[in-house]
Amino acid sequence: MQSAAEQQRVTPLERTRPSQAVPEPPAQWHRVLTLLADVSLFIGTRAIWTQAASHRLVVAAAISLCYASVLVCGVPALVVRRARSPARLDLCVLVTAVMLTLCGWAMNHGGSDEAVLTTQAARELVAGHPVYGQPWPWLFGHGVAFTPTVTGGYDFTYGYPPLAPLLTAPLLWLGHGALPATVVSTGALLAGTVALWRMLPTPWRSAATMACLGFGFLPSYGRLGYPAIVALALLMPVVVRWPRIGRGGRLGAGGLARAACLGAACAAQQLPWFLAPFLLAGIYAVRRGELGARAAGLVVARFVGAAGLVWLLVNTYFVVSEPGTWVRGIALPLTQGAVIHGQGLVGISLYFTDGSDRLDWYAHASMLLAAGLLALFVLFVRRLGPAATVLPWCAFFLATRSQDGYYLMMTPLWPAAAVTAPASEFATAWQPRPRVLCRRPARIAAAALLLTPALASAAWAATGTPPLAMRVASVRRAAPPAVVARLGIEVTNAGAVALAPHFTLTTGQGMSRYWTVVRGPVVLPARASARYELRPPAGRFALPRPGARVRLRAFTAVPQTLSSADVRLRSSG
Repeated sequence: MQSAAEQQRVTPLERTRPSQAVPEPPAQWHRVLTLLADVSLFIGTRAIWTQAASHRLVVAAAISLCYASVLVCGVPALVVRRARSPARLDLCVLVTAVMLTLCGWAMNHGGSDEAVLTTQAARELVAGHPVYGQPWPWLFGHGVAFTPTVTGGYDFTYGYPPLAPLLTAPLLWLGHGALPATVVSTGALLAGTVALWRMLPTPWRSAATMACLGFGFLPSYGRLGYPAIVALALLMPVVVRWPRIGRGGRLGAGGLARAACLGAACAAQQLPWFLAPFLLAGIYAVRRGELGARAAGLVVARFVGAAGLVWLLVNTYFVVSEPGTWVRGIALPLTQGAVIHGQGLVGISLYFTDGSDRLDWYAHASMLLAAGLLALFVLFVRRLGPAATVLPWCAFFLATRSQDGYYLMMTPLWPAAAVTAPASEFATAWQPRPRVLCRRPARIAAAALLLTPALASAAWAATGTPPLAMRVASVRRAAPPAVVARLGIEVTNAGAVALAPHFTLTTGQGMSRYWTVVRGPVVLPARASARYELRPPAGRFALPRPGARVRLRAFTAVPQTLSSADVRLRSSG
């Protein structure tokens, strides 16, 4: 039998063994998310390295180090045992992504038409000249894309709110061309990514790296100098935990800062205009469920007031110096009458049929869908609340300009809201429930009723018929024979109204420049036919390879119509 002294010597050792807990390993989904963010950095990197390896060896060496970092981060992401280790790996992946983004910008910073316009607007601003309503046609061509309109011309003016030129103006010393605008947009993307990375819960931070800098598409928009990237960066702090804005009836410093960011985002580009109503409706619904109608209304009013004040401060100079052109300028994307383009429903009229005499109804359908989705959001906010950052962009699928950039550039907001604004945040949100909507079949019918006008308008536009019938009557060639110098066409207006057509030939997606009408009536009366002689925009049109689809298109402005016809122009006479 052991003595008391022996028991005292043994017992402490026996008690300490169970207390030595094994460190908790990281969650498997955290490992996988870090690994996916790491893998996403491979996309597009080889093209940049190939470009740099021939004449920018420092950049090529930096990209090679980023390759090494991606490979090295992949191993510990799967094998580390401590819960804190993946957080350090997330930081390493973020730094690698930032380096790759900077390398991509160093190799490609020529910008796009939007960057060129933004830089020119900044120059005019510094010189004290008007910014809005001023055409700058010399900026276009030589690789800078045109924006054709249904009036037969092109839009050469700046058509965005003024924050991007204001941020670009201090950087004009960096060089000519679009370089200053690309610095602003790329810098905004990096700053927004870091801010989002910091604001997300630690296990989810790699989602910010992957959505913002992985896959390559958002850094490319940054290098192109899109003002929407500046707006995106400002929206990131707004959407993180957005249902908590005004909790307890107080905005506080954080709520006011988010309101300022929303106002600044709306002063950078028009896309935030479509997101703001959904956020405001959601904030009101959540706060009304917590505080009641009056207190919720005051919270939203203070939030809107702060956002509006920031928006007004950014625009004040232009409101005072050029009020008329400023209003028309910031509304330009909605009023410019640009030709239909994009990956949305307009493709039916643009590629799959010969056109439509009801193109205006695509725009009507888009606005009706935006309004219908907002009404659905209000009625079913408890279910649709988590999708507030996705719903606004659905309307662009029906728009006349339904380019995928309208969806892609705002995608980082999706995971930001998914992580920080789950369904539980909307469990007690207020939903209007009149007696007629008390039953489930009535709610389903209401949802269908709200979406039907948009779908009907879209169907009406897509099923329209081309008002002009066109046929190639003659082709005048230049040397070599595969080049067209003149094109004669027979055009018949089958519609009931007179039309003023503008012609072009396209050989792929999108639009080519308009051809000049050398001979033919400016306005073709209803039920009439005429012969037009067209000259290519550069004086000559090189025929594509055999088998390529060549489309003769005619746009009219009032009403907006498109008529198309496949033509066969052989390479020999």
